[in-house]
Amino acid sequence: MSREAPTSARRAVLDRRPVFPFSALVGQERMKRALLLNTINPRIGGVLIRGEKGTAKSTAVRALANLLPEIEVMPGCAFACDPAAPDTWCDGCRAAGASTVSTRRVPLVELPVGATEDRVVGTLDLERAIKQGERHFEPGLLAAANRGILYVDEVNLLNDHLVDVLLDAAAMGVNYVEREGVSVQHPAQFLLVGTMNPEEGDLRPQLLDRFALAVEVEGLGAPEDRAEVVRRRIAFEADPLAFAARWADAEAAERERILAARALLSDVRLDDRMLGLITQLCCDFEVDGLRADIVMYKTALTLAAYAGRRLVTEGDVRDAAELALLHRRRRQPFEQPGLDRDRLDERIQDYMQRTADEAEDEAGDAPTSSTSQDEGEGSDENPQPPDQVFAPSRTSVPPHLAAPAPRRSSAPRGRRSKAIVLPWQAPVTPVGPYVRSLVPREPRPRDWAFDATLRAAAPHQRGRRASRAAGTQTAVLLERQDLREKVRETRLTNLILFVVDASGSMAARDRMAAAKGAVVSLLLDAYRKRDQVGLIAFRGRSAELLLPPTSSVDLAEVRLRELPTGGRTPLAHGLDLARQTVERYLRGRPGTLPLLVVVSDGRANVPLAAEQRDCLTEVQTLGADLQRRQIAAVVIDSEAGPLQLGMAAEMAAALGARYLRLDDLDAERLAGAVREARA
Repeated sequence: MSREAPTSARRAVLDRRPVFPFSALVGQERMKRALLLNTINPRIGGVLIRGEKGTAKSTAVRALANLLPEIEVMPGCAFACDPAAPDTWCDGCRAAGASTVSTRRVPLVELPVGATEDRVVGTLDLERAIKQGERHFEPGLLAAANRGILYVDEVNLLNDHLVDVLLDAAAMGVNYVEREGVSVQHPAQFLLVGTMNPEEGDLRPQLLDRFALAVEVEGLGAPEDRAEVVRRRIAFEADPLAFAARWADAEAAERERILAARALLSDVRLDDRMLGLITQLCCDFEVDGLRADIVMYKTALTLAAYAGRRLVTEGDVRDAAELALLHRRRRQPFEQPGLDRDRLDERIQDYMQRTADEAEDEAGDAPTSSTSQDEGEGSDENPQPPDQVFAPSRTSVPPHLAAPAPRRSSAPRGRRSKAIVLPWQAPVTPVGPYVRSLVPREPRPRDWAFDATLRAAAPHQRGRRASRAAGTQTAVLLERQDLREKVRETRLTNLILFVVDASGSMAARDRMAAAKGAVVSLLLDAYRKRDQVGLIAFRGRSAELLLPPTSSVDLAEVRLRELPTGGRTPLAHGLDLARQTVERYLRGRPGTLPLLVVVSDGRANVPLAAEQRDCLTEVQTLGADLQRRQIAAVVIDSEAGPLQLGMAAEMAAALGARYLRLDDLDAERLAGAVREARA
């Protein structure tokens, strides 16, 4: 096969774009190792990089694509099929055969958080199908990423169904597209890299498990390391070409090491003892399923190949465990992920010692009784630490809370409130399942309903063909009145803003402990439904926004746990700050459904205005204002004891809120009773 150089002007422009060298990154060795291992062995299954902002996550991914050797592709193929692997070719390459070969850099495709499913997986050209009767597939981002890197920044903010699509395609290496009764498939073998900031919310455990490897990155703590980062970045920005030339030898050496590791990988062996260590560690750390065992096996092989060895060692298994178990350790919501490395070392040492003793026993070098004694001592010497589980003190099952959903919205999707999105009211990128069709308002529909359009046009085909000139080749004759547009159903995001009374009266009869337990139980529900949450506390003479709206319910739980109690009860201040917070949030995210959850005994005694004497009147005025702004609310009455004034019930009436007693939340018969909080 002859070779032809790529001639695309766009590719030439991209090739000239300066990229910070991978070898010039300071620190973050685990992150770099996880990325390199996946490039050596794409079958590992991708990597998730968790860490605070400003830790070179995005820089490392872009630098990796620039580091990798060029690949050979079938010329003109939209999927960059590999000429050396005919079994992975697309239908077009199978039909055309291989005559020439092109080379190109490894593609780096960045998936925007707001991408639609059609944009990701590809779609059929419906206009061409209707007018010409031809099936024409429009490739999506998965096609562009074949044999390259698919990078998802802020993957925790991506819609769950899109994450499922990405992980399924990455696992199978093939993308299947089913649209309007037509099926298309194409190769989709790519390295999936996701980055996220845990402060903005976490991925569901089911999705976390689908990422093969995970690393936690932190900011550099040593002043000399930070200074070196600044020096290198300034030098790169001043003269990117000169900086790249300075690191060219290091980049070339790393590139050669990757190629050597790929060539060696098929010769690396992992013996039964190391396989036993892998499975023992997965059992010791109580990992669900077998995906972790398989990932550790592949990773250990790749680590040995990267080191230039043909046999896996216990050090390879340890490093593989650090990358594969970090995000798979069983944990409850609000318990931070992590891996106890000291415990990992102890477990490995115990296993190696035990298997060595067993081998000696089999050879007759030691009495059998000593082995049994060592095993018993080993099992007692390193007991498992107790589980760190936060148990809500009052509620076993959280009630389901949701603000009333309108019939339309362009808000980000959640998993709680349903809404119908009409075509002309939808955002620029339609989202949600297709439920019915309508006649479009605009001349050119943005979201064609292919099936409904054909049904509308079908009765008129005979008459239209009779009136057209002979020889018309169009498969289906359409007119404007036939066009139909999709109506979709989506689930909207709720903003649940907790307004918690932290005054001195909450300290009596363990009210605050019970109130915190109730709020944590509601946070569990928000965690499952992927709501935005915020936390306001009022005590003394003011209210404070402890946590601005965020998708990280973990942060809300931490702020709540640290909340002190004491002072007077400025209830009006808390409600007024809640109104301001909701208004400010909705300016940037119109259509989000706000819900206030007020936890208080209602005994307000600090007026918002200095001249106001009647605190209840102030609360009623604020409540009427919140109702006018269509901000739904739930009031949880924390009042307890023989003397009860019922002021929280009056506050609920003023807010038009659903009223619950804190004691009632303990009863399972009320769990789930609150399906909607109506204004």
